[in-house]
Amino acid sequence: MPNIELLKTKIDESGIKHIAIATKCGVNRATLYNKLKGKGEFTTSEIVNLSKVLNLSKQETFEIFLS
Repeated sequence: MPNIELLKTKIDESGIKHIAIATKCGVNRATLYNKLKGKGEFTTSEIVNLSKVLNLSKQETFEIFLS
């Protein structure tokens, strides 16, 4: 289970709006919102894209999605 609160913090710190993040990650805005509410799992490609868009380090990506 991903650390949703940490992910939300990283999104807030990025200053990028949710709609822009969803677009850059290639997902629907509603899909992103649902996953941020814990409804559904992030796919591998979504994790990779979110990490790039949010400029997450490998350690941050691990803490959010794999711990």
